[in-house]
Amino acid sequence: MKTKSTKYLLICTLLTVAAFPGIILSAQNSKTAENLSGYYSRQGNNASPSRTTLNNIYIKFYEDRWIVMLYIPYPSATSVESSVIDKVFNEAKKKTSGSAYLRGEFGFLEEPAIVHIERYGYLEDRVVFECGSLNPCTIRFIEDYLELIKPGIITEHIIKYNHVDTQ
Repeated sequence: MKTKSTKYLLICTLLTVAAFPGIILSAQNSKTAENLSGYYSRQGNNASPSRTTLNNIYIKFYEDRWIVMLYIPYPSATSVESSVIDKVFNEAKKKTSGSAYLRGEFGFLEEPAIVHIERYGYLEDRVVFECGSLNPCTIRFIEDYLELIKPGIITEHIIKYNHVDTQ
């Protein structure tokens, strides 16, 4: 009788201990701040950063942990409306079910743009994803904007993106 209750108690304890990390991780993941409506626009689009990189850059998050980065060539990007940018994101996302780099006009642009679609995960309070470099990029959310942190040779590059609500 004593061994049955000891085994039962041991099994319950092991199940609780095994489930605990999953509960903690799911609670951590629910505290992220990525906004699935609208998109994020790099601070400096249509200004000197765009003239330097020859692109306006935008970021959009999708369900199931997909991140899409859109690079619209400058200066033609200055005439693209925010509703068109959102349509380009959605059209590009329809074209693939996996990670990809796509180039095209996507039925809405005058010049071909580049779209980078990638899965993302979480590391503590940050979003982490592959961004074409040796080390992954991270995103930190701060109130109504995000900071994209790209690894560099000497130091990290921190780029601010403001949220654009298209609804």
